[in-house]
Amino acid sequence: MKLPASTRRGFLAGVPAFVSPWLLGAAGPSDLRIGQLQVGTEWNPRPTGLRRLLWEVTQRTSIEVHLDPVPVRPSDKAIFRYPLLYWSGSGAIPALSDEEVRRLRRHLTYGGMLLIDSADADPGGPFDTGVRLALRRILPRSPLERIDRQHVLYKSFYLVNTQSGRNLRVPYLEGAPIEQRYAVLYAHNDLAGAWARDAFGRWEYEVTPGGQRQREMTFRLGINIVMYALCLDYKDDLVHAPFILKRRR
Repeated sequence: MKLPASTRRGFLAGVPAFVSPWLLGAAGPSDLRIGQLQVGTEWNPRPTGLRRLLWEVTQRTSIEVHLDPVPVRPSDKAIFRYPLLYWSGSGAIPALSDEEVRRLRRHLTYGGMLLIDSADADPGGPFDTGVRLALRRILPRSPLERIDRQHVLYKSFYLVNTQSGRNLRVPYLEGAPIEQRYAVLYAHNDLAGAWARDAFGRWEYEVTPGGQRQREMTFRLGINIVMYALCLDYKDDLVHAPFILKRRR
């Protein structure tokens, strides 16, 4: 799917630093970097998690990525360099400033995407409450909603039909839609806790209740999210999509 014409024009005219090769069609997505938002003091509770996911992305797909996410504050103009932002956290988070809200709104409105990953896996807890308050300010006209299991997100690379994470607390993902895409994805079950692996190759956290199978499905969901951030729902527009899905099965 292409971004709507009005959005693309504003995107290209308003934030040229954020124009990426896969949007312009000049080259493949070979320089993907992910920006990790610094919000509060516990902004990086799973330091090895996202890096491990990105390593798996390079091994399992044709996408070449920089393995280390780039720390960036929401108020920094640098957020427009990253088509995908990652916001993880634990515990209470401070309220965003008006400037941070404006920059994040502009990033998302002009084609960017934000993945929020709760390390607490605690629906209704301090992190969850803070995130929901922030999103109501950032995208007041795009409230979070449950993402249907038939959405292209669950088939952008792997066919995924279960939820996953370190601790299965919520059986769905939530998303904030802008026009025909989800600009925000919110995962409640601590994705990075299932991805995290130390320098000796040991998994850092137990995954419950499904063990290694659940961990593998968390990697698959993470790869699907990266693919969706780059390609949106282009697979829904392919006439040969049923054939692709049949071969995958």
